[in-house]
Amino acid sequence: MNDFPGAPTGPRDGRRLRVLAAMSGGVDSAVAAARAAEAGHDVTGVHLALSANPQSFRTGARGCCTIEDSRDARRAADVIGIPFYVWDLAERFREDVVDNFIAEYEAGRTPNPCLRCNEKIKFAALLDKALALGFDAVCTGHYATVVHREDGTRELHRASDMAKDQSYVLGVLDERQLAHAMFPLGDTLTTKDEIRAEAERRGLAVAKKPDSHDICFIADGDTQGFLAKHLGTAEGDIVDEDGRKLGTHEGAYGFTIGQRKGLRIGHPAPDGKPRYVLDISPVNNTVTVGPVDALDIASLTAITPRWCGTPPTGPATYTAQLRAHGSETEVTAEAVDGELRVTFAEPVRGVAPGQAIVLYDGARVVGSATIATTERAERAASAS
Repeated sequence: MNDFPGAPTGPRDGRRLRVLAAMSGGVDSAVAAARAAEAGHDVTGVHLALSANPQSFRTGARGCCTIEDSRDARRAADVIGIPFYVWDLAERFREDVVDNFIAEYEAGRTPNPCLRCNEKIKFAALLDKALALGFDAVCTGHYATVVHREDGTRELHRASDMAKDQSYVLGVLDERQLAHAMFPLGDTLTTKDEIRAEAERRGLAVAKKPDSHDICFIADGDTQGFLAKHLGTAEGDIVDEDGRKLGTHEGAYGFTIGQRKGLRIGHPAPDGKPRYVLDISPVNNTVTVGPVDALDIASLTAITPRWCGTPPTGPATYTAQLRAHGSETEVTAEAVDGELRVTFAEPVRGVAPGQAIVLYDGARVVGSATIATTERAERAASAS
């Protein structure tokens, strides 16, 4: 009898799987590993060392990359009663996540490092190594579900609890990766407090450890300072839609589309209304600002699509999510010549190149792509 709600029901297809549990040092991954072990799988815990200098990564609430996190993960593995190892993926993480993050901002785009980490580290580098060592699956503490269809294919679906759903940052996983993914928390219709209570009942010391919210490789949480350290400062102009200079900045990379605060323009717009970042041009180091309705986007083109199963054919209606904790919006989308072309049923705001767009068919994740270009809604275009 299982005393913990939402635990895996048992070995897949009646088999006892060899499972590699990625243990960050946080409560979710610890409970996920415990549930997988309790379900009868042969579980080994692994903590990923993602920094050559772990002291430089955020401590305390981060739950991802520090020395204290690896120790928390080891203690949890000891309580669960599973073997535990630390794997050094610092060089791969630097190349695929940190360097990519810096390069994207330098190019005027807004990346999502957590999504990139799932794609390149947890379900590429880690999974490939796990399969080479004879493991059947990688287990993580993400809130999402993998649905096994009768024809043997797998689908990625939202978590049972939408408030905790993390399928957006997993939308880069393809069918092969889904075939070896395990998310024991995905069917949990419980609150985070109840997950913590479960961890406490299991004797896991991470039960009261705070959640992580910031970028793990920016130790002090100052993204602009981090980028300035790596990209240097370069004074440029802040202009309005007509090209009139309103102020200066020390690097266009320090801004994001839709940003309102921190513009340091110094004087109000003629109509007295707030101004927002509309465009970032790394070529001439210029930031363009304007009224909020100029942020309305009618359509976009996204590149490097990744499909969570069979790629769709022809245009179809989906819902789309544009941020990790954003709401869904109805779209018409079609894959054409290696690109994803999307038209919104209603204009949306604050869409930035570099962000991921994830398509859903109900609760099923269809796939994701990286936003390359956007087209303003007609009213905003006529006003510019």
